[in-house]
Amino acid sequence: MLATASNTQIAEEDKLRADLYDYLAAYLAGPPSKSLIKQTTTLKGDDSDLGVGFKALSRVATSQNEKSATSEFNALFIGVGRGELLPYASFYLTGFLNEKPLAALRNDMTSLRIARSPNVFEPEDNIASLLEMMAGMITGRFGEPASLDQQKDFFNRHIGPWAGHFFSDLEGAKNSVFYAPIGAIGRVFVEIEQEAFRMMAS
Repeated sequence: MLATASNTQIAEEDKLRADLYDYLAAYLAGPPSKSLIKQTTTLKGDDSDLGVGFKALSRVATSQNEKSATSEFNALFIGVGRGELLPYASFYLTGFLNEKPLAALRNDMTSLRIARSPNVFEPEDNIASLLEMMAGMITGRFGEPASLDQQKDFFNRHIGPWAGHFFSDLEGAKNSVFYAPIGAIGRVFVEIEQEAFRMMAS
């Protein structure tokens, strides 16, 4: 997604949220780089569900390299004809690609002044792009940081209804080894965000 600069300071908690959205997006946008895998081996975690996921991911990352990670990514998302999973909102919500959820997203992207990058050819409702958009809204990557109400609305319209299901599928996919704990982290994070937004005053 195309970004513009913002000088607005954001709370540390929101920066951490945005970092996790971006981190998950990095693994889902394409095969991870050597540096991302190396960074992942240094992750620590507490005894929370999220912390347990990070510890598991760090442990699995120690046995990965670019070649093995790329092979797994391709099996999950590319495949011969198609991968094991189709990480698109339209598919999860309607059973087909390029359906009404994509049109609704494009309308919201226009109102939020989020533009598709010219070198990106996938439909915008893929999970990586949606996570990047959420991170950008939090940090002000597309202008000023979005309000919590705007974040809640975007999340509830485009991520909440299906991303938990996708991450559960990723966690249990037959080709998932490295990506299984990524699925677990994503599933738990979506649940945390859903609960936090639910508890906001209407």
